[in-house]
Amino acid sequence: MYEAYTFEYILNSMLDKVSNNVDKREGSVIYDALAPAAAELAQMYSDLEVNLKLCFAGTASGEYLERRTKEMGIARRAATRAIKKGIFEGENGVPLDIAIGSRFSIEGLTYSTIERIEAGQYAMECEALGAEGNRPVGSMIPIEFINGLTKAELIESISIGENEETDSSLLNRYMLRTQKPATSGNVHQYKQWAMEHAGVGGARVYPLWNGAGTVKVAIVDADKQPAAIALVEETANYIEQQRPIGAEVTVVSATGKTIDISSTVILAQGYSLQNVLEEFTKVLKEYFKLIAFEANYVSHAKIGTILLSTTGVLDYTNLSINSSTSNIPLLDEEIPVLGSVSLEV
Repeated sequence: MYEAYTFEYILNSMLDKVSNNVDKREGSVIYDALAPAAAELAQMYSDLEVNLKLCFAGTASGEYLERRTKEMGIARRAATRAIKKGIFEGENGVPLDIAIGSRFSIEGLTYSTIERIEAGQYAMECEALGAEGNRPVGSMIPIEFINGLTKAELIESISIGENEETDSSLLNRYMLRTQKPATSGNVHQYKQWAMEHAGVGGARVYPLWNGAGTVKVAIVDADKQPAAIALVEETANYIEQQRPIGAEVTVVSATGKTIDISSTVILAQGYSLQNVLEEFTKVLKEYFKLIAFEANYVSHAKIGTILLSTTGVLDYTNLSINSSTSNIPLLDEEIPVLGSVSLEV
């Protein structure tokens, strides 16, 4: 809106208002007097352009996007801590009870016991916020000595940790609320309920999937991957508290369809195959996130475009997706999951 108000435009406009019998050349008194003011005004118009964009959800970011979404009762989801199950044994593999608050280290992260599940099994909470707490499994090292302990192992997730919600995810939930009105338990409302739960990155709703009064909701996690059992159960419990009386709701994870890709590439001089492979893989993962629950096939042409756009790739041949040169169809509950990526020169 204000892009025309550049330094040059403002300065020339000001100089045009000065009488022509005055020296207005660069370096003159009047030029040097007006130039700083023109520079300040140009910066002001630039700031106004930025502020204007912050007023609208589609162009706002950070705190200002959140201010807009809160008007519709949608707050940014805060980062959460992962909770995993830990098992502890003493001599001869006998389950060992330990004190609540005991701390253990694994792969650079620290987990604390917060609740006893049964003999020798405890809920372990990661002290670090975010999704990195979902990663570790295996043997843990006690930070302080525990008498009689011979084995400490971290196993499956109880509740997944989630990073702070991104602007993109927050905007998507806002647009879902404003553009697809949800009333009386319709399809849009079930999708909104699913997306409101922490850790859910996408959902697809199937009304009347098993007869009258039945609804199925398929979900993916925040990384657009098949949802863990814990997330499915938590989402089902949340929707159960919101749904209309009489509805029978089933929540399931999306099914991952493995996508294997291979091709022969011609590299530009100075580029290594490993660097090209890493960049290509990174962009592929973003593409798969983008089409999860949004497309019913993986496009052969799109993957070819991504490969050709990868820095260092001059051309390619023999592009194969799951040993095929055609699009790969996705069923209703399927999402693409990247398998092997093989590039040759």
